[in-house]
Amino acid sequence: MHARDMISTHPHVRGNPNDALIRCIEACYDCAQTCTTCADACLGEEAVADLVQCIRLNMDCADVCAATGAIATRRSGSNEAVIRAMLDACATACRLCAEECEGHAAMHQHCRICAEACRSCEDTCRKALQTLSH
Repeated sequence: MHARDMISTHPHVRGNPNDALIRCIEACYDCAQTCTTCADACLGEEAVADLVQCIRLNMDCADVCAATGAIATRRSGSNEAVIRAMLDACATACRLCAEECEGHAAMHQHCRICAEACRSCEDTCRKALQTLSH
């Protein structure tokens, strides 16, 4: 990932990047990829009907994480109110997806990995939220 390098060079950041937010951006993109892969792996399972809610939450979480990563990356005229709302929504999506995947983790390794990525992303979103003004 080049998030830190790129954001550090932004004229509005002036070499003072928010490291917690950068870790969150990277976690969001990682979680989006992991959730997309988990949804696809769930579709490949024989008991796919038992995984419908998991697939839905994977897809929702992937979309929210990707959007959050993109919005948090943009620094021109930074709209911290929107970034805060996205970080909060992302943390919620990650929590819900992790809870669902944890219920399937004993049977499906991809769900275990996905739950871990979601918990990590949720944590980084919450930490990034603490660094933004209210």
